[in-house]
Amino acid sequence: MYRILLVDDEILVRDAIRENIDWKAMDCELVGDCDNGKAAAEFVQTHPVDIVLTDILMPYMDGMELSCFLHENYPDIVIVIFSGFGEFEYAKKAIQYDVSEYMLKPVTAMELRAVIEKMKKKVDQRREEKQKLERLTQTSENYQKNAIVIRSKALQAFVDNTKTREESLEELSGLGISLEAACYRVAVFDLDLYSDSMQLTSEKRQESALMSFVLFNVSDEIVSREKAGVAYQEGNNKVCVLFMGNRTREFSEKIMKICEMIQTKLKELMALEVSIGVGSWARTQQELLVSHELADKAIGYRYLLGGSLLIDMEEHPVENIRYSDDLMEKLSTALKAGKKENADSVLDRIAAEIKAARVDKSRACVYLQQIIRAADDTCEDMVPDSTLLSERETLLRRVTEQKSFDSAFALVKDHVGKIFQVLSDANSSSGQRQARLALDYIQKNYMDPDLSLNSICSYLNISTSYFSTIFKDLTGETFTEVLIRTRMEKAKELLENTTMKNYEIAEKVGFADPHYFGISFKKMTGCTPTEYAREKRK
Repeated sequence: MYRILLVDDEILVRDAIRENIDWKAMDCELVGDCDNGKAAAEFVQTHPVDIVLTDILMPYMDGMELSCFLHENYPDIVIVIFSGFGEFEYAKKAIQYDVSEYMLKPVTAMELRAVIEKMKKKVDQRREEKQKLERLTQTSENYQKNAIVIRSKALQAFVDNTKTREESLEELSGLGISLEAACYRVAVFDLDLYSDSMQLTSEKRQESALMSFVLFNVSDEIVSREKAGVAYQEGNNKVCVLFMGNRTREFSEKIMKICEMIQTKLKELMALEVSIGVGSWARTQQELLVSHELADKAIGYRYLLGGSLLIDMEEHPVENIRYSDDLMEKLSTALKAGKKENADSVLDRIAAEIKAARVDKSRACVYLQQIIRAADDTCEDMVPDSTLLSERETLLRRVTEQKSFDSAFALVKDHVGKIFQVLSDANSSSGQRQARLALDYIQKNYMDPDLSLNSICSYLNISTSYFSTIFKDLTGETFTEVLIRTRMEKAKELLENTTMKNYEIAEKVGFADPHYFGISFKKMTGCTPTEYAREKRK
């Protein structure tokens, strides 16, 4: 039976609702009706209520104030708000008070019956959650009083090497546990839902600990039944299994099957997913610690690979990251050339290689930040005044805050897409795009003494006369002027920061004739290369 309270200051509305609903047929009871929120607040303090149907505008205490009161004091009560057309947007603000439904007046009996049926399901859900939490709380309290805690601490001490082997074995023997085995492996289990435990509320942390105990019970039952080892709790959230047996392919396969059984059972019982890392084989107590560290490290791959993991660290060694600056250069080239499919392909390749490398979150974020900077630098080269460049710091922070690599990578890919659009807009005409590609080509090939107007036109596949026009329109300079200026700027850098000879610098920046380099340098700067270097190196 579902107990319903009706709150409306219009008696005709209350009478109509009371008389036009067959409450008994709906397995409901209209336990009361009130003409204002104040009376309703007093009513629920002395009468059990499951659902409150309330108007908004009422004397003494309106529907919003009543919703706030119920949310803070009786969170299990489901709230439905009636509102007139002009109040509807106002009513939506009640979402902060966990209002479940809004109904626009006038309300028909059919509409109300449909909403009540919907709210009954919500009441059932809240009852089940409350009962589940009460059962788990009771189980947890009993758990704290028994020897499982002691056993878990003793097993953890053995694996973590905090006691000598003799001390640990003696302690565990007193608890009826024998650890005599040819080899060991440690598996670490962690519930995906509570993986970010540092950011959980106190209530969620308690719930996490309770669910972790359910995971422990499931693991302990299956591992014991299979006679494969012992389970123990590690802290409040993780569960570990110390597998014991011979180092054979058959036992390795059995370990993975047991882990899969635990994942399946937990999904069936609590609709929860768990990630599992299985460490390396160990013969000594010191190797046990390494096995545990590897298993725990596997759990960290959840950021890269998503949840419900089962990783055997013997089968999945850590790889080295393979992508290099070459991929960043390809990304920049694709953006400049207006080839989005190429840019997306490069991004997907980078993401795949980061995942394959099994890097931790901090390193993955560094690689993502490198992509952002490479894309931003490309944008700055071609459209220096883009507003996108001012968003970098905010974006870098948001990328770091993401709980998964996929969500962080989606932010990066979206940002690169925006940059592509900015560059596409800037290169709206083919002439502008070709002129910008020419500038990029000069930057990359200025050191080639054979670089000429003809060679760059051949690269762009356009005529020299057309190129000269579009290039001058974009830059305000001729090709030769830009090339000489670029070479001189590079020469200045070398003169300032190195001890190279003038002829070496001339060759480095694309001058086959050192004498001509000296003449060109003085014409542009007003001094010889030697004089410039002497002045700058003081």
